[in-house]
Amino acid sequence: MSAQPLLHFRLLTTIALFCTVAGLSSCASYLTSTFVEPAVGNLRQQTDLELVCEGAPAYLLMIDSMIASSPENRNLLRTGTQSYSAYSTALSECGKSDLRIAAITDKAHLYGIHLLNKFLPMDDMNGEEFNKKLSQLTKNDVPYVFWGTFGWISWIQIQAGSPAAMADLVVIEKIMSRLLELDESYEGGSIHLFFGGYHAAKPALLGGKPDLSRTHFEKALALSKRRFLLIQTTYAETLARQTLDKELHDRLLEEVISFPIDSVPEFALSNRIAVKRARRLLEDDYFAE
Repeated sequence: MSAQPLLHFRLLTTIALFCTVAGLSSCASYLTSTFVEPAVGNLRQQTDLELVCEGAPAYLLMIDSMIASSPENRNLLRTGTQSYSAYSTALSECGKSDLRIAAITDKAHLYGIHLLNKFLPMDDMNGEEFNKKLSQLTKNDVPYVFWGTFGWISWIQIQAGSPAAMADLVVIEKIMSRLLELDESYEGGSIHLFFGGYHAAKPALLGGKPDLSRTHFEKALALSKRRFLLIQTTYAETLARQTLDKELHDRLLEEVISFPIDSVPEFALSNRIAVKRARRLLEDDYFAE
């Protein structure tokens, strides 16, 4: 790490340590709004995947320290879940081991469930109280509940189809359905992206819903104005391949590769990941006879 980021990290960890000792919630709130959220925003705008994979752990350690000092702070938990989830995605594109990615998604899952507990009774996900609290969520709750759920999803993706993880998807679908009602445009149509991939995961003969999947993907593309490229790559990798639609598959991936990443800084990191993934998917030659 270069001298300036290292100095910045040492300053933040020193202040975080002070917060831990003093137990000042106002201090944690100040740090979150002044340092942590801008740092995470900067992380999302990075286009150098190797830099992210090598440099992000310093910021993750800082966030861990701050959450330890204020474990009930919703904004810190959201930032922690968001950061660990994003880092796990970057690691997969940097060629890191499944063991390393699993350790990161475990933390995303931990913070995500703890965050969701602020809004929903996660110890009784099949009870009436859960459904009641879910129905009472408002649009202001969407950022917290979305990222808490996303941390959970990040963990499920590395569980290799374990029965426990698959059972969790039933609850996740219920939560995401409510979020879709509240704010379908959140994070560039990411809730529609989830449902697009979810309904494309199985062939139609095994209960998949390709038409519904397509509807969600197209809605996500419209809401994002086709600027959030993980929609295109997921659309290609799931539904286009599941339905053997080579024309759609290649068209979506070529669109990603030709997209000017610098034109949408808020999605720079995810779009860089999408470009790398698109090149790999095209090289797979999936439709070769």
